[in-house]
Amino acid sequence: MTVVCPEAGARMDVALAQLLPEVSRSAAQRLLEEGRVTCGGRTVKKNERTEAGQTLEVALPEPEPLDVRPQAIPLDVAYEDDDVIVVNKPKGLVVHPAAGHPDGTLVNALLYHCAGSLSGINGVLRPGIVHRIDKDTSGLVIAAKNDFAHQALAAQLEDHTLARTYEAVVVGGIREDGGTVDAPIGRSPADRKKMAVVAGGRRAVTHFRVLERYRGYTRVECRLETGRTHQIRVHMAYRGHPILGDTVYGRKKPELGQDSQCLHARELTFLHPRTGRPVTVTCGLPDYFRAVLEKLVPLE
Repeated sequence: MTVVCPEAGARMDVALAQLLPEVSRSAAQRLLEEGRVTCGGRTVKKNERTEAGQTLEVALPEPEPLDVRPQAIPLDVAYEDDDVIVVNKPKGLVVHPAAGHPDGTLVNALLYHCAGSLSGINGVLRPGIVHRIDKDTSGLVIAAKNDFAHQALAAQLEDHTLARTYEAVVVGGIREDGGTVDAPIGRSPADRKKMAVVAGGRRAVTHFRVLERYRGYTRVECRLETGRTHQIRVHMAYRGHPILGDTVYGRKKPELGQDSQCLHARELTFLHPRTGRPVTVTCGLPDYFRAVLEKLVPLE
């Protein structure tokens, strides 16, 4: 994997953790200690500082094998054919196995539903997974059933022809009817488990539109132009309007009985990998989201 350092003088482990969202600072230190980071064929030492525009080659270790097995977990399938499947993921379901969630994930359910027919590009831990949404975000996730479809969909993620639209309830009143947040996202220097708007982060763009205003809250539609980790949650909190129920980036105490973020992936539009024709898949608001809306007082 190749990354480019945007500025000079940063600690090498800090820079790597910001440039690679999936890598923590301690993991970045291990990569440096193991000689997995090179620059022009030279092994980078952990006590080095970055140079502006410096190109680093990072050899990420293979993930430790897990016993990823099919499980008969019910799926709400919104669209399916021989190449792709789109699932309406419930809040609370983890997308793929990890150390803390070895099974009971969307991947386990897809392996069962698709009888093992999923692309292998992302390896055994994430077969078929083209993009992810958070455990506590509900809504549409697309998966590829073969490598041909996966490559086509991944390319659409890069050039933004795969469009993702979300609905959310945010804290506070947004005065504008809509707008764009264009602010880079990387690891938070204060808390490595969180993301934040940081100088030198990866470019992140979120377009939003107000759907309805309530007393103390606003219902918004958010369209992703890029797809950074926790992007909508970070961007809305950056504007001073965190997602209702998001105790990581917003208020620490639950509001309106909502113990996780009120964020739903409502719509996916993509070009079918085999026919090239546009496909739009939508899903309604889940019960938890509707229950929140019923508690809100609309502004006249």
